[in-house]
Amino acid sequence: MADEALFEFLHMEIVAHVYKEHRSSKAEMDSKERAACISALEGMGFRVGQGLIERLTRDSPSFKDELDIMKFICKDFWTKIFRRQIDNLRTNHQGTYVLQDNKFSMLTQLSGGKQYLEQAPKYLAFSCGVVRGALSNLGLDSVVTAEVSVMPSCKFQVVIQKL
Repeated sequence: MADEALFEFLHMEIVAHVYKEHRSSKAEMDSKERAACISALEGMGFRVGQGLIERLTRDSPSFKDELDIMKFICKDFWTKIFRRQIDNLRTNHQGTYVLQDNKFSMLTQLSGGKQYLEQAPKYLAFSCGVVRGALSNLGLDSVVTAEVSVMPSCKFQVVIQKL
Protein backbone atom coordinates (compact mmCIF):
# COMPACT_ATOMS: atom_id res chain seq x y z
CA MET A 1 0.00 0.00 0.00
CA ALA A 2 2.81 2.41 0.83
CA ASP A 3 4.49 1.88 -2.52
CA GLU A 4 1.23 2.80 -4.32
CA ALA A 5 1.04 6.09 -2.45
CA LEU A 6 4.71 6.81 -3.12
CA PHE A 7 4.26 6.15 -6.85
CA GLU A 8 1.17 8.40 -6.97
CA PHE A 9 2.99 11.22 -5.13
CA LEU A 10 6.04 10.84 -7.39
CA HIS A 11 3.79 10.95 -10.44
CA MET A 12 2.08 14.13 -9.23
CA GLU A 13 5.42 15.78 -8.51
CA ILE A 14 6.81 14.82 -11.92
CA VAL A 15 3.76 16.37 -13.60
CA ALA A 16 4.06 19.52 -11.48
CA HIS A 17 7.80 19.78 -12.19
CA VAL A 18 7.41 19.39 -15.96
CA TYR A 19 4.67 22.00 -16.09
CA LYS A 20 6.69 24.39 -13.92
CA GLU A 21 9.79 23.98 -16.13
CA HIS A 22 7.87 24.68 -19.35
CA ARG A 23 5.90 27.65 -18.04
CA SER A 24 6.90 30.99 -19.46
CA SER A 25 6.46 34.28 -17.62
CA LYS A 26 2.80 34.49 -18.69
CA ALA A 27 0.09 33.53 -16.22
CA GLU A 28 -1.61 31.13 -18.65
CA MET A 29 0.15 28.43 -20.65
CA ASP A 30 -0.46 28.51 -24.37
CA SER A 31 -1.22 25.39 -26.38
CA LYS A 32 2.40 25.07 -27.57
CA GLU A 33 3.70 24.98 -23.98
CA ARG A 34 1.00 22.47 -22.95
CA ALA A 35 1.90 20.25 -25.91
CA ALA A 36 5.58 20.38 -24.91
CA CYS A 37 4.68 19.31 -21.37
CA ILE A 38 2.48 16.45 -22.58
CA SER A 39 5.24 15.34 -24.94
CA ALA A 40 7.87 15.41 -22.17
CA LEU A 41 5.67 13.36 -19.82
CA GLU A 42 4.77 10.91 -22.57
CA GLY A 43 8.45 10.47 -23.43
CA MET A 44 9.32 9.71 -19.80
CA GLY A 45 6.51 7.17 -19.66
CA PHE A 46 7.67 5.61 -22.93
CA ARG A 47 11.09 4.82 -21.48
CA VAL A 48 9.58 3.48 -18.25
CA GLY A 49 7.21 1.25 -20.24
CA GLN A 50 10.09 -0.15 -22.27
CA GLY A 51 12.03 -1.05 -19.14
CA LEU A 52 9.08 -2.53 -17.29
CA ILE A 53 7.98 -4.77 -20.13
CA GLU A 54 11.50 -6.15 -20.46
CA ARG A 55 11.43 -7.25 -16.83
CA LEU A 56 7.88 -8.63 -16.98
CA THR A 57 8.32 -10.68 -20.14
CA ARG A 58 11.80 -12.00 -19.43
CA ASP A 59 10.55 -15.50 -18.57
CA SER A 60 7.36 -15.45 -20.66
CA PRO A 61 6.84 -17.33 -23.89
CA SER A 62 6.45 -15.19 -27.01
CA PHE A 63 3.00 -13.90 -27.90
CA LYS A 64 1.18 -15.40 -30.85
CA ASP A 65 -0.62 -12.27 -32.06
CA GLU A 66 -1.57 -8.67 -31.42
CA LEU A 67 -4.67 -9.55 -29.37
CA ASP A 68 -2.58 -11.81 -27.15
CA ILE A 69 -0.22 -8.90 -26.45
CA MET A 70 -3.13 -6.59 -25.60
CA LYS A 71 -4.60 -9.16 -23.21
CA PHE A 72 -1.21 -9.36 -21.48
CA ILE A 73 -1.11 -5.55 -21.21
CA CYS A 74 -4.63 -5.46 -19.72
CA LYS A 75 -4.13 -8.24 -17.19
CA ASP A 76 -0.52 -8.73 -16.14
CA PHE A 77 1.13 -5.44 -17.11
CA TRP A 78 -1.69 -3.22 -15.79
CA THR A 79 -1.83 -5.21 -12.55
CA LYS A 80 1.90 -4.76 -11.94
CA ILE A 81 1.77 -1.01 -12.52
CA PHE A 82 -1.67 0.09 -11.32
CA ARG A 83 -2.54 -2.79 -8.94
CA ARG A 84 -5.66 -3.80 -10.81
CA GLN A 85 -6.71 -5.18 -14.18
CA ILE A 86 -8.36 -3.16 -16.92
CA ASP A 87 -12.13 -3.26 -16.47
CA ASN A 88 -12.93 -3.63 -20.15
CA LEU A 89 -11.03 -4.32 -23.39
CA ARG A 90 -12.71 -3.72 -26.72
CA THR A 91 -11.36 -4.06 -30.22
CA ASN A 92 -12.56 -3.60 -33.78
CA HIS A 93 -10.14 -6.38 -34.87
CA GLN A 94 -8.46 -3.88 -37.20
CA GLY A 95 -5.78 -2.58 -34.87
CA THR A 96 -7.82 -0.33 -32.58
CA TYR A 97 -8.25 -1.23 -28.91
CA VAL A 98 -10.10 0.60 -26.15
CA LEU A 99 -8.97 -0.13 -22.60
CA GLN A 100 -11.34 1.13 -19.93
CA ASP A 101 -10.29 1.58 -16.31
CA ASN A 102 -13.25 2.68 -14.18
CA LYS A 103 -11.09 3.65 -11.21
CA PHE A 104 -7.78 4.77 -12.71
CA SER A 105 -5.27 5.19 -9.88
CA MET A 106 -3.60 8.30 -11.32
CA LEU A 107 -6.94 10.13 -11.22
CA THR A 108 -8.43 8.91 -7.93
CA GLN A 109 -6.50 11.52 -5.95
CA LEU A 110 -8.08 14.33 -7.97
CA SER A 111 -11.52 15.57 -7.06
CA GLY A 112 -14.47 14.37 -9.07
CA GLY A 113 -15.64 17.88 -9.95
CA LYS A 114 -16.05 19.05 -13.53
CA GLN A 115 -13.33 21.70 -13.09
CA TYR A 116 -10.77 18.89 -12.81
CA LEU A 117 -11.73 17.25 -16.12
CA GLU A 118 -9.63 19.80 -18.01
CA GLN A 119 -6.64 18.98 -15.76
CA ALA A 120 -6.93 15.21 -16.36
CA PRO A 121 -4.90 15.00 -19.63
CA LYS A 122 -1.69 16.10 -17.95
CA TYR A 123 -2.05 13.25 -15.43
CA LEU A 124 -2.64 10.72 -18.23
CA ALA A 125 0.29 11.56 -20.54
CA PHE A 126 2.85 9.55 -18.55
CA SER A 127 0.55 6.50 -18.49
CA CYS A 128 -0.06 6.74 -22.25
CA GLY A 129 3.71 6.75 -22.71
CA VAL A 130 4.11 3.71 -20.46
CA VAL A 131 1.64 1.72 -22.56
CA ARG A 132 3.19 2.90 -25.85
CA GLY A 133 6.69 2.05 -24.61
CA ALA A 134 5.63 -1.43 -23.53
CA LEU A 135 3.95 -2.10 -26.87
CA SER A 136 6.97 -0.76 -28.72
CA ASN A 137 9.27 -3.20 -26.95
CA LEU A 138 6.87 -6.01 -27.84
CA GLY A 139 7.15 -5.06 -31.52
CA LEU A 140 3.99 -2.99 -31.94
CA ASP A 141 4.24 0.65 -32.98
CA SER A 142 1.19 2.44 -31.66
CA VAL A 143 -0.53 5.69 -30.86
CA VAL A 144 -1.99 5.78 -27.35
CA THR A 145 -4.46 8.44 -26.27
CA ALA A 146 -6.63 8.77 -23.19
CA GLU A 147 -9.88 10.50 -22.44
CA VAL A 148 -11.86 11.15 -19.30
CA SER A 149 -15.58 11.89 -19.32
CA VAL A 150 -16.28 11.12 -15.66
CA MET A 151 -13.61 11.13 -12.95
CA PRO A 152 -11.80 8.78 -12.16
CA SER A 153 -12.91 6.61 -15.10
CA CYS A 154 -10.55 6.65 -18.06
CA LYS A 155 -10.52 5.19 -21.58
CA PHE A 156 -7.22 4.53 -23.32
CA GLN A 157 -7.40 4.16 -27.07
CA VAL A 158 -4.55 2.19 -28.62
CA VAL A 159 -4.20 2.31 -32.39
CA ILE A 160 -1.62 -0.13 -33.73
CA GLN A 161 0.36 1.31 -36.63
CA LYS A 162 0.53 -1.08 -39.57
CA LEU A 163 3.85 -1.22 -41.42
